[in-house]
Amino acid sequence: MGKRSDFERKPRDLYATPAAAVRPLLPFLPPGTRFVEPCAGDGALFRILEDAGHICVFASDIAPAGPGIVQADAATLDGCDGAMFITNPPWRWEWLLPIVENLSGQMPTWLLLAADTMHNVRAAPLMARCSDVISIGRVKWEPGSPHAGKDNAAWFRFQHRPCATIFHHRQAGALPAITGKD
Repeated sequence: MGKRSDFERKPRDLYATPAAAVRPLLPFLPPGTRFVEPCAGDGALFRILEDAGHICVFASDIAPAGPGIVQADAATLDGCDGAMFITNPPWRWEWLLPIVENLSGQMPTWLLLAADTMHNVRAAPLMARCSDVISIGRVKWEPGSPHAGKDNAAWFRFQHRPCATIFHHRQAGALPAITGKD
């Protein structure tokens, strides 16, 4: 599943986005945000956002796995009717890079990615266009599993022009207590 895991990855990195991974993003979205979900998979992410009062104007995936999701490739998707992009894309670099470049060249784009992305040398050109990073920590990708993933995750907001990046730490209530043993 991750770089330090011996679990076999799912085809196309198709992991449903759990609500716990979306909650940290919600305070950063204006009420009634109109969005496009271009890597919708089974639709888990856009349903969570709609339940929070946001409006999905279009959902697509290269291999749709749920109702109302149109077949389209996020790396070549064009036009979003003024809506921002919000998605949990595949994390494999060869798939991710063209998706980030395409989407963020059109509209602001929130992507759920491995937190290490911001430290990766090959991501440096993308990070120059990253306005915000919201730390969320480890995500439990498999419902019913006793374990969370081994990689930390974060929401990244990319745009079409260079900018300074603001790092938003995990919310105080979500942080473990700091002790002398840590």
